[in-house]
Amino acid sequence: MTRRALTDAQWAIIEPFCLGKRSDPGQTGRDPRLFVEAVLWIVRTGAQWRELPDEFGKWNSVFKRFRRWVKADAFYRMFKILSTVADFEYAMIDGSIVKVHRSGQGAKGGPQSQAIGRSRGGMTTKILALTDALGNLVDFRLLPGQAHDLRAVPELISNLSADYLLADRAFDADWLRAELSERRIVPVIPPKANRRFPAAFDKDTYKWRHLIENYFGKLKENRGIAMRSCKTDESFKAFISIAATVIQLR
Repeated sequence: MTRRALTDAQWAIIEPFCLGKRSDPGQTGRDPRLFVEAVLWIVRTGAQWRELPDEFGKWNSVFKRFRRWVKADAFYRMFKILSTVADFEYAMIDGSIVKVHRSGQGAKGGPQSQAIGRSRGGMTTKILALTDALGNLVDFRLLPGQAHDLRAVPELISNLSADYLLADRAFDADWLRAELSERRIVPVIPPKANRRFPAAFDKDTYKWRHLIENYFGKLKENRGIAMRSCKTDESFKAFISIAATVIQLR
């Protein structure tokens, strides 16, 4: 039997957020736990859907069900609800690049429309993440690999209420510092080397920024995330969401 990812305790938390429950209108979904385990197997291994072990059911049926959940944004909504309890003594923001496999290219609308772009590493996608003081993921956005990290920051921090925001010098921008100041959030951001009048920052607090880098390491233990093979950004967003949900429940 293929190793399963979910414990009974974790499944008890996830189950109420699954589509196709008996209480939902329409057809009841068959064995939702087995379906979620199938998706997690693909996320963990990075394998093609055709390689899904037979014990999870017909791969094409599982894939079609996955796409229905993706279109309903079910994985992301599950993640967001289960990540509402956060420690916002301070927050951290950072971006990380993942390579896009050849099989993940070629979707309608071109790569740019699917958060894929050409950077130094080739065809890549950037994950911009926001975590709490414990290093737990709170939210994320996808960008083409060559896009600057600051591009998605306004949307990502629109509802943020924290005492401090930790980020590396790539986020040293006057407009961001001004916005944080207006919202009474202290920026803990090293100044860029070309700053004529560099801003001071708390170096001791900044040391905790390693927690968000540690989180990217946990996320990329899943091969389906470390090497993106999803053609659509919606599917890749679902991969990150279900992986983040499991990490949150550990």
